[in-house]
Order: sequence, then structure tokens, then C-alpha cells
Amino acid sequence: MSELKALTGARGIAAWLVVFFHLRHSLVGVPAPVMAVLDKGYLAVDFFFLLSGFVIALAWAPRFAAEGWRAAGPFLRKRMARVVPLHWFVLVGTVAVAGVLALSGRAVADQFPWEALPLHVVLVQSWGGGHTLAWNDPAWSISAEFAAYLLFPVAAVMVDWRRWPVVALIGGIVSMLAVLAVVLAANGENGLGGDVGRFGVLRCVCEFGAGAMVAALWQRWRGVRGVAVVAMLVASGALVALVLGWLRESVAVPAGFAALLLALALTAGRPGNMLEGRWVHWLGEVSYATYLAHYPMWFVFKLLFVNDAAAAPWGVVVAYFGAVVVASGLLYRFVERPAQRWVNGLGRVPVRRTVHE
Repeated sequence: MSELKALTGARGIAAWLVVFFHLRHSLVGVPAPVMAVLDKGYLAVDFFFLLSGFVIALAWAPRFAAEGWRAAGPFLRKRMARVVPLHWFVLVGTVAVAGVLALSGRAVADQFPWEALPLHVVLVQSWGGGHTLAWNDPAWSISAEFAAYLLFPVAAVMVDWRRWPVVALIGGIVSMLAVLAVVLAANGENGLGGDVGRFGVLRCVCEFGAGAMVAALWQRWRGVRGVAVVAMLVASGALVALVLGWLRESVAVPAGFAALLLALALTAGRPGNMLEGRWVHWLGEVSYATYLAHYPMWFVFKLLFVNDAAAAPWGVVVAYFGAVVVASGLLYRFVERPAQRWVNGLGRVPVRRTVHE
């Protein structure tokens, strides 16, 4: 599958929305409307879940259809190669910071509970074991995605979404997102950012599955004129309904993001697409490093330069942003990609070439 660069660029923007979400209370002089947007930055994770299902279904559904269970091993190895090494690298750095603080007599139990560290190492902290938001908080979503990765081979072997009629695909998307909304509402959660320790895996699995079906719709509708406009209107309508209070966040946001994802995919590759610009695309390429590294980096910046104050000087904030961009590029080039290649190469038998005379 060739890359849809617009989706890569969108992933980079979503990662930075999460960065701003975690910094929002330290920013000075931000207008109220802008702060209202930043307060909802956690919803970018829902776009990640949908996008992940979309991309993985496009790349792997044909292989599972052809090979069945034999594709499960390579799939899981590649997913582990993609997410685990960088997670471990950043976690080791976070453990080092916690160790220094503990040796200096600082209380670290709230953010760095040592008893929960094994759950974070094996990426199951979002599976109901407690201490979900600890150590490196954003990694909770990687843990939830890890659960979706384990379920994907089962779904891909049993069901080939590409063969479903359009009505069934739309019904499947609605059903997956309705399950999420109904379960959250039944537990008193009208929003999506509540108890991620209880509902994070469900949130991911439902949106991941919906994203896989959106991929099947894209395959059906790419090249059909007018569909992208309709999808964008649906996304805009969901946003308006959310702002006006007509729909709950748990209903409007996943549905709106599913439509937005379809629209972005359908318009990918068109001339002048800003999401495919060089720097936006690069931000998307390094977005996983940005997502994982920004939170512990801000923790260190606050220790060194902010002195636990609520507000941070803008000079510190700008320096932090620059540090995150540089760190993202370095981690992507020297940790993420080399580790991914190394893990993917494990178990491969080198081919010996012989010369027959």
C-alpha cells in the first residue's frame, strides 16, 4: 500500500494537539476560545485510534485474506517492532529521572509508582491493573492499541470487510461507535476522556474497528466525485452538534472523526494539499516520538526551569517546543527506525548465494 501523505500529516498535527493539551495550564495569556480548544486536545487520541485501524486494515487485510492465521506472526512482530522499542527507550529515561528524584529525597510515588512499573514495561497498564496514568502518561493509549493489535488477527481472519456492501460497512461503523457511546453513558461517562483505566481499551478497540471499516469504504469510494464533500459535511455537522450540545462528546467526536478520516483519505494526493507539505509530513513521520517523549520532557523542564509554578515563562515554553521537535527527529532517526529494522530482521535466515559453474 502506498502512503497517504495527508494522513501522515494529520497524525503529526494530532500529536501536537496532545502536546498543547498537556501544557495548557502552564501557558500564559491564552485567549479563552483557544484554551477551550486546547482543553479538548485529548480527543486527538480518538483520531489516532481510528487512523490506526484504517492504516492497518489497508496494509494487512489483503494478507490475512490470502494467508489466514499464517499472517498473524509477522503482523504481531511488525507491530511490536513499531511500538515497543521506543516505548522502552523513553520509559528507561523516565525511570532514570524517577531514580534521581528518589535518591534526592523527593516524593515520587504519585507519578512514578514502582509497583506498577512492570505493567508499563509490558504495555498492559490500560487493561484494568491500576496506575494507568503513571510513569509516561500518554503511553496508556499505546497499551490500549496493543490490545487492539492482539484482536485484529482474529477479526481479519473471520471477516473480510472489503467484501461487505456499503450499507453493511456504514452499519458496522455506526454499531462499533454506538457500543462505545452506550457503555460510557451506562457508566455515567458522557465524554471520552474519563476513566481510561476502565474504558481505554474499549475506546480504542471500537474506534480501531470503525477505522478498519472506513478503510473499506475508502477503497470503495476513492475516485468517486462528491463523496469527500459529503464526508466533510458530516464531520462539520458532528462538530456543530457537539458545540451546541445536541450530541454528547462520546457520540459526536468518534463519528465526526470517522467522517473526517474518510474525507482526508479521499482528498489525499490532490495538488495543494497542505497536509502533504514537507514539514507537516515530517511532523507526521516523527509523531510517535513526539507523542511518547513530550510528557516526560515537560516534567524535566518544569523541574529545571519552572519551579512547580502553574505558569511557565514563554521563553521556557518556546525552548521546550524546540527541544521536542529536535528530540522527535533524533529519536525517530537513531532509535525508532533502527530498532524497528532490527526487530523485523529477527528470525530471518540469511540467503546464501552460490555460484554454479
